[in-house]
Amino acid sequence: MINRKISIARYRQIIAVLTKHGFGLLLDQLGIFKYLKMKKLSSDEDAKSDKAKLSTGERLRLSLEELGPTFIKLGQVLSTRPDILPADIVEELKKLQDSVPSISFDEVKKVIEGEFKEELKNIYKEFEEKPIAAASISQVHRARLITGQEVAVKVQRPETEKIIKQDINILKDLASFVDNHTKYGKTYSFKETVLELEGVIKNELDFTKEAENLDKFKENFAKDEGIIVPNVKWVYTTKRVLTMEYVEGIKIDDHEKLDKAGLDRNEIAERLATSVCNQILRDGFFHADPHPGNIRILPDGTIVFLDLGMVGTLSESRKNMILKFFIGVTSRNSKLVVKSIVDLGAMQNKSNLKKFEKDVDEIIDKYLTMPLKEIKIDEAVYEIFNIAHSNQIRIPREFALLAKTLGTLQGVLEKLSPNTNPAVIIKPVAKRLIYKSFTLERISRDIRKNLWNYRELLSELPSAMLNFLMKMENENFAFQLEIKEIGEIQKRFERALNRMSFSLILLSVSIIIAGIIIGSSLSAAAGAGTETSFLNVVILRVSLVVASFIVIIMAVSMLRSKKP
Repeated sequence: MINRKISIARYRQIIAVLTKHGFGLLLDQLGIFKYLKMKKLSSDEDAKSDKAKLSTGERLRLSLEELGPTFIKLGQVLSTRPDILPADIVEELKKLQDSVPSISFDEVKKVIEGEFKEELKNIYKEFEEKPIAAASISQVHRARLITGQEVAVKVQRPETEKIIKQDINILKDLASFVDNHTKYGKTYSFKETVLELEGVIKNELDFTKEAENLDKFKENFAKDEGIIVPNVKWVYTTKRVLTMEYVEGIKIDDHEKLDKAGLDRNEIAERLATSVCNQILRDGFFHADPHPGNIRILPDGTIVFLDLGMVGTLSESRKNMILKFFIGVTSRNSKLVVKSIVDLGAMQNKSNLKKFEKDVDEIIDKYLTMPLKEIKIDEAVYEIFNIAHSNQIRIPREFALLAKTLGTLQGVLEKLSPNTNPAVIIKPVAKRLIYKSFTLERISRDIRKNLWNYRELLSELPSAMLNFLMKMENENFAFQLEIKEIGEIQKRFERALNRMSFSLILLSVSIIIAGIIIGSSLSAAAGAGTETSFLNVVILRVSLVVASFIVIIMAVSMLRSKKP
């Protein structure tokens, strides 16, 4: 049951917004009004007018935007789950706008001074009152340190954490309710989705986590030319305030300014795509939201990634499986695609493996005649996700987030440089990384990594072998071999033997009878006596009787063997 003690007022507000946007009937069917002891709201008056023309996805997006930061983040998380929601709703949720009116400078000042226990003028030499960006959780101001260095200061909105915590508790209740009262909820645990959302928001509310992400990306990007992130000013960073180097660059979607600056858009696009592929397949640590607002281009063409609160992480094993997946997609190898998804642990019931492989084959066939440069990697991935959904396969969160990242990247590249395709770039990157995994350095590193496991195995091997040998000496030791449906297999085997025996006996009798007939014919031709002829006739008759008797016995035996 829904916990009505959390905040009935907020519950009512959420339900009122959802009803206003045309979801009242759904809430009624789920029994939400009954459990909250709420009077049914007039069913969707607004939906009868302008909103009636909107799609389900559009109405859901508007509802989430109106409900605030928690629900906007929920929509962003759900936009990475095409295995749960239809493709049209997923596409609409990708459009969620996380921009709201800014808070006053007095409130910003209060947050900063509360975090540093110091007056603002003693922390920053200059601080612009008007923000350069505002979102549901925070807003960013331009400032200058006492040292004179220009910085960007990200400040968390007051009361945000408290509101989000309340909304998360409500969503947990609603998710549990849906999971327990609907067939859809039992198949796809919405409680797990809310827990995932809680983890995402928890990280975004702690700005020190984003600062750590910046340092991690800085370390990874040291291997790449022309890719950077802003430097963190740790002295001026807390859980609710993040101070970093200010970057004056051109937005990646401002094509006119890029062209005026004499920058090669094709080169930038290729470097951006290569960087994202390396982040995913090489580092296992990637920017999960590379939309145009989070990417700047410096005058020398250097790409700067901003807003690194939402990142994706992949373990070494997951990274290898995803490598195989993309090699499978770009090489049109359905078996490799299916195997990588199964290895991800996404397929609980492997009884539909052949059907899933057949469905993937149909998608791969679609791309067989298509040049690699024309393949849209995000569309191919989402098509595979859709058939995974139809085969009741749950896609792991990090894999779904990866698909969303590639979809965002594809959209940026299509506008920046239509000739640049991630599918063309991802294949050589994946192959190069697979080849690198077979180097002596990598193999020796893996051996060192598993050295303790090998030691444990070797130390336990003698005692395990001793136990086995002692059991072998025991008279009661026996191997037990169980074959599924052994009885049915045995019956079929017996029937096959019966048919074979019957055929052999029938063949033998036929040969004997044929021999007697031929012998009688030869005797008659040679002028044998009457007694000999009579004897041949008797032998022939007896042989026929014996043969008939044998045939009858075999037929009865075969009929009996067919009985259970």
